[in-house]
Formats: sequence, C-alpha cells, structure tokens
Amino acid sequence: MRRREFIALVGGAVTWPLSTRAQQPRMPVIGFLHLGSPRPYAPMVAAFQQGLSEAGFIEARNVAIEYRWAENLSDRLPALAADLVRRGVDVIAPAGGPASVRAAKAATTTIPIVFSLGSDPVKMGFVASLNRPGGNVTGVTFLANELEAKQLERLRELVPTADAIAYLVNPSNPNTPAAVRAAGQVLGRRIHVFNASTERDLDTAFTGLGQQRAGALLISPDPLFTSRREQIIALAHRHAVPTMYQFRESVLAGGLISYGVDLNDTYRQHGIYVGRVLKGAKPAELPVVQPTKFLLVINLKTAKTLGLTVPQSILLRADEVIE
Repeated sequence: MRRREFIALVGGAVTWPLSTRAQQPRMPVIGFLHLGSPRPYAPMVAAFQQGLSEAGFIEARNVAIEYRWAENLSDRLPALAADLVRRGVDVIAPAGGPASVRAAKAATTTIPIVFSLGSDPVKMGFVASLNRPGGNVTGVTFLANELEAKQLERLRELVPTADAIAYLVNPSNPNTPAAVRAAGQVLGRRIHVFNASTERDLDTAFTGLGQQRAGALLISPDPLFTSRREQIIALAHRHAVPTMYQFRESVLAGGLISYGVDLNDTYRQHGIYVGRVLKGAKPAELPVVQPTKFLLVINLKTAKTLGLTVPQSILLRADEVIE
C-alpha cells in the first residue's frame, strides 16, 4: 500500500466516528415546572419518570428533564417558565396547581404544554373542552376541588357531632371556598374558612379553628399543604381535630382520613402523556385524562388517639385501612 493511500485510510478511520456522532438525533428535553419543592414531591417525580419510561423515554438515556421548582412562591413561576422557553425545551410539564399552568401558558403558544392539575382545566380557561382541548395544552386532571363535597360527606359521617367544620385554604391559590360553603349548607354544617399561605400561618390557623370550636377540618388541595404535610398532621394531633386530607400519603404519615385520587398514579399518567407528545401527538387532539378511581383511606390508630369510633359503613367502603 502506498504511503498516501495509507494516510487517507487512517484519516478516514479517525474522522468516521465523529461524523456519525454528529448525525445522531438531538435528545428531547422536558421542562418540568412545579409550584412546590422537591423533597415532598420526590415520590410523584419518580411516578412521572415511570410514566415516561412506559412511553419509551428514560431520563439521561433518551430524554433530558430540566426541573424548575418555585418553592411554593407563585411569583417565581413566570420567570421559571420563561427560562424553559429560552432553553428551547420540547414540552413543558407544569404541575402543582393552576399557577404553574398559567405561567407556562403565558410563556408560550407554540411549545406543547402537558399539565397535571387538581382543578377543572375548562373552568380555569386552560382548554376549550376535556375531549378536544385545542391549542397547545392538554394533560391530566384529578379534579381535587370537585371532590370536596364528597369529602365533607365522609367527614360528617365520621364525626356526626361536628356542627362546624373548618376549611383550610391558601389564599394565594385560586381555590374558592364558595362550593364548600354550599356543600356544608346542604349537609347542615357551618363552614369556617381559615387562610394559610406560609408555614407560620398554619400555626395561626389551627389556633383560630380551636377558638371557633370547629369539630373537624377539611384541607384544600394545595402544594403548600402537601409540602407541609408533617407539620399539618402534627398540628391536627396537637389540637385533637379530626382532619380530612386530599391524598392517601397524608394518612400513611399519620393523618386520620383521606378521599381522593391516587396522586402517584396521576403523575404516572402525566409522564405517559408527555411521552405521547414527544412521539408526535398533538395536544389539541389529546383528551384531558380524568380520574376513574377514588380511594377512601382511614387510619384506625389515629382514630383511636382522637377517641373516635369509625362507623362500620366507612370501614366497609374503605379501600385501605391502616391499623
């Protein structure tokens, strides 16, 4: 072999892998935008990643995820959403309340947005309808706000002597207590609304509900309350107030009772839907996923601590009883 031919052959062998590498497709990037903070939502993020894997996407292998956490400060969300748009993510996945979806929607009209949301997305103005969302937005809703009338019914059944029921809300989150007040009126119960938007507010709220002689408490769906789950459970025990939570995780941690969706499964569905969009599905044509199963979970140990006898009717309907 001539010297010139040998050099050309070696040169080709060196440059061939580089050109092949340059031709490999770009890894898609998801912008995960959340109102809350990472630690309390670690199981939900794992469920989101599981859903992605079921759709064929594994983080750091064939998809990248840019995480943005607002640490329960909603005024941070617009800048976080704008940063994801500047980075050119392929899809934005807002979660943790309507403020995250609103920030994503304000930041872009072209990048697909796939949400996980407790509120009704039609009422919030995020989609045109559940079946035909339209625009660049779709996702998963667990309709937590729509369940509060049912939660009040279960709470009345568990604590029939509670003529007044406290309702804890975060005024920074656009949840209106009007529906809960109306449901309370139907059930013959007075509803006292207590606001909390910071950790310190929670202590004040529990002191106030004791002064109002509230016989039970309903916790509204809010990322702050999920993030401060342990604090709320401890306060409920200290003030000896029977409390209805939104999600099973609170009852596993020592809360009394919950009625709602499986939150981890909702985040798994969220991941699946993001995967479908990455594969080319159009958000406008993907119906919003709605929950089909609701879990009633009760902690008998906590009931005993509070001096409550759980009715057989609740025990028979419970999906899970913690002893």
